[in-house]
Parts: sequence; C-alpha cells; structure tokens
Amino acid sequence: MAAQQAIHFLGMPEGALALAELVVYLALAPKSNAIYRAYGEVRRDVEQTRNDPVPIHLRNAPTGLMKELGYGKGYRYAHDYEEGVVAQQNLPENLAGRRYYEPTTRGFERELAERLHRIREIYESTKDTEEHG
Repeated sequence: MAAQQAIHFLGMPEGALALAELVVYLALAPKSNAIYRAYGEVRRDVEQTRNDPVPIHLRNAPTGLMKELGYGKGYRYAHDYEEGVVAQQNLPENLAGRRYYEPTTRGFERELAERLHRIREIYESTKDTEEHG
C-alpha cells in the first residue's frame, strides 16, 4: 500500500524507487503458505458445516425462555482471565478441537508459533475449570 501511495503522490519516475524497494522486500521476505492452507481448510469447514448449531454457551439470551433453555450459561469471558485466554469450545461440536493455522518456523511466523504454543499452554491449564468441552 505504501508503494502504491508513493506512486500516487509522487508519480513516475520518482515512484519507481518505491516499487524497487517493494520488490526487494518481497523477494527477501520469508515465505509461507500457512495462512493460505488454513484459510482453505476454514472455507471447506464453513461450507460443510454452515448450518451446525452454535454452542449453547455462546448464544445470546435476550428472552426468559432462552435463559431457561441455558443460552449463554457457562460462558467464559476471556478478558476476565489474567492471560486473556481461556479453554472454551467456540466451534460447533463436530469441529471441537479443530486447528487451522499452524505457523512455520521461518521469519516472523517463528514468533507467532511461540505465542500460539503459549496460548495452547494457557488453554490447557484452564481446562480444569472449563464447563464446556
């Protein structure tokens, strides 16, 4: 976007330098298709499970009947927890435990992998008090 804006504001030939910098940056950037693969898996699951029910603890309960039916009961608000992460099933039951994004060990994804590992550790440590799968 910055290169596009440089071309827009500066015009050519001055904007060509921004394009050259962009080409070098992209050529040297660590490559990964982890997001591409994850997105494809998510799309397939959405297409195949779009009518599956939302877990009951995630459902809003604006009426007394919905409250009686247990809508929203046991919902765990992640921001109430020290790390902002809590074990809670947020996908339809048939997708429980499904993982989509698995970062590589290249470039910035290495840091994302470490953060994801930590999130999973926190998740596991909060399962003891989890009320929903």
